[in-house]
Amino acid sequence: MMYSAEVEHMCPVAKAAYHGPAPIPQEGKWVQAKEIKDISGFTHGVGWCAPQQGACKLTLNVKEGIIQEALIEVLGCSGMTHSAAMAAEILIGKTILEALNTDLVCDAINTAMRELFLQIAYGRSQSAFSEGGLVVGASLEDLGKGLRSQVGTMFATLKKGPRYLELAEGYVTRIGLDGDGAIIGYEFVNLGKMMDAIKKGTDANEALAKAKGSYGRFTEAAKYIDPRHE
Repeated sequence: MMYSAEVEHMCPVAKAAYHGPAPIPQEGKWVQAKEIKDISGFTHGVGWCAPQQGACKLTLNVKEGIIQEALIEVLGCSGMTHSAAMAAEILIGKTILEALNTDLVCDAINTAMRELFLQIAYGRSQSAFSEGGLVVGASLEDLGKGLRSQVGTMFATLKKGPRYLELAEGYVTRIGLDGDGAIIGYEFVNLGKMMDAIKKGTDANEALAKAKGSYGRFTEAAKYIDPRHE
């Protein structure tokens, strides 16, 4: 350690009592986190890239400083999906400090890692008051039975009005309009359910029919339109 001449000529003064860092809530306990291995938690973070063309929702399950589980969900440019694939391999097994200082390929994922690091380091994790934390694999519950991200895609113009393209229920196939042309319901396909049925040997057309559903007063509509082509 190098000291300046000014410091070398100072006389020593006793330091007051050291009480350590303030404890933070972690998995049902209060922990004085002093090292990376003292950090545990399950939480989410959202990030965006510099041109704001896309966003990432990152979910990590950290046990004793090590990332045991990662769920990377991205929305935006096509390159983000490939970046997410690489980040899935990069993140697991790293400490949260390593992950914070690793290029996760996409700036939105990097930013999400930064935001998530802050939450975990300050004890704001989702599992802060859950005794023992959450099991590895907990993030899959966010995706539901079909293991698909909850995506909402809508398009609207002043001239032609709104179009529902995808909602939590699934891919929208038709929109139901009333006599005044207002949306009163929609028909959708649960793609996760459809693909599960096809993988089990169900005919594709039969699987499609079984995976369809509707919301609202769809059956009472005066007119039905394909939101992507009409």
